[in-house]
Amino acid sequence: MKLASLAETAGIALAVAGEAEVTGFAIDHRKVAPGTVFGAFRGARVNGEDFTPAAVEAGAVAVVARPEASVEGAVHIADAEPRRAFARLAAAFFTPVPRVIVAVTGTNGKTSIVEMTRQLWRMGGERSASIGTLGVTTSDESVSTGLTTPDIVTFLSNMSGLAREGVTHVAYEASSHGLDQFRNEGVPVAAGAFTNFSRDHLDYHGTMEAYFAAKMRLFDEVLQPGSAAVIWHGEDDSEWTRKAIEHAQERSLRVLTVGERGEFIRLLARTPTQLGQTLEIEYEGARRTINLPLIGAYQAANALTACALAIATGSPVGQVLDSANRLQPVRGRLERAAITAMGAPVYVDYAHTPDALEAAIAALRPHVEGRLITVFGAGGDRDQGKRAPMGAAAAAGSDVVIVTDDNPRGEDAATIRAAVLEGAPDAIEIGDRRAAIAEAIRLAGAQDIVLVAGKGHEQGQIIGSGESMRILPFDDVQVARECAGAEVAQ
Repeated sequence: MKLASLAETAGIALAVAGEAEVTGFAIDHRKVAPGTVFGAFRGARVNGEDFTPAAVEAGAVAVVARPEASVEGAVHIADAEPRRAFARLAAAFFTPVPRVIVAVTGTNGKTSIVEMTRQLWRMGGERSASIGTLGVTTSDESVSTGLTTPDIVTFLSNMSGLAREGVTHVAYEASSHGLDQFRNEGVPVAAGAFTNFSRDHLDYHGTMEAYFAAKMRLFDEVLQPGSAAVIWHGEDDSEWTRKAIEHAQERSLRVLTVGERGEFIRLLARTPTQLGQTLEIEYEGARRTINLPLIGAYQAANALTACALAIATGSPVGQVLDSANRLQPVRGRLERAAITAMGAPVYVDYAHTPDALEAAIAALRPHVEGRLITVFGAGGDRDQGKRAPMGAAAAAGSDVVIVTDDNPRGEDAATIRAAVLEGAPDAIEIGDRRAAIAEAIRLAGAQDIVLVAGKGHEQGQIIGSGESMRILPFDDVQVARECAGAEVAQ
């Protein structure tokens, strides 16, 4: 496709004639081939503008960059917000895309909701997929991308590839980083969901207000007027929920609230069962029952939000609510990894914020007859202010707390643990994560439950940063099974 045609489709004016044939898009100069449009963006650590000469030498026919950037030998597509302009151009190139696309934002629950929405669509006979932390997931495969929201080129090429494979329905995670950096632009989004909001990623956003503003780009700019905005409205009725509703109303979106205060789907009662919970809900004035095979209040929230997204995009209500009875657990989200020799279940969860840890503990508490033993740590090179509150959340809800290492990255692991221990001064400290999991399993009696939190689905432990970074193979689920097996063998 000619550069001029792409620019016209994207609504971008070119200062010169765009007769060059475009063959692809790249934001990494090492991936540039003849005919590529190169995105030269300024980042926190690297300035992509510095690699413009190398990209042009490799064959870039156009460079999207700030007006003040220096571009020679290729068309300079100048824009004050080059990431957005690049996304619009790329969206015109990567076609077709699935006809039904939904996005989920919020601090916690995104991964579970997009995967549950995919399951609901699949059980209704739709060719569906999800994109997010777990990768690109379809009914028969999962391909890891390594990021909650992949870069814009990967995102759009994935969308186009799925459409060409016959996928018609896609749910994707819209992270605050992705929204802030225009990493998921350019596709028609039929519905968006806001789950909840609590402290996270302040190392990047700086303030809660900036973090929330990034999330709200989904409602403020990504969704078109008239699209559905599904918003979890639980018992707490937080100010952030009210603000999210206001943002959706200002854009004339169809506001569909879900939860104890929900007007679209109201949660009337939730009763824990041995391996799940019974949900009593109200939809359009009629009471209905869902026997959800997942434990925990936040899993109920995730499931009902997914139901609302499926219904909002045209799936029959009866079919959706019936399918909710057969939802499968999501990898690393309150996943039961093992049963110890004493008969105690071991659960693995991705919770890595104070609120998420509190929610995971609250989910397990109704099922605990003895003690709840929680193992967790905090990541390095990330928001340091959440470490002590994570310790306090674990100490408040658990009977035994073991503080261990998560992904130390470039920080001293002992320093990270010390910060967590400020909130849980009576906790046991075991730096080695395998040893910490093994000790929790050794301590667990027949009536106890073990929670291993923080890493969830992750397959490695990140040590160091930059050129010295190493990723050591580590899977909480596999390690828990190995430690539980060792206990049985003794």
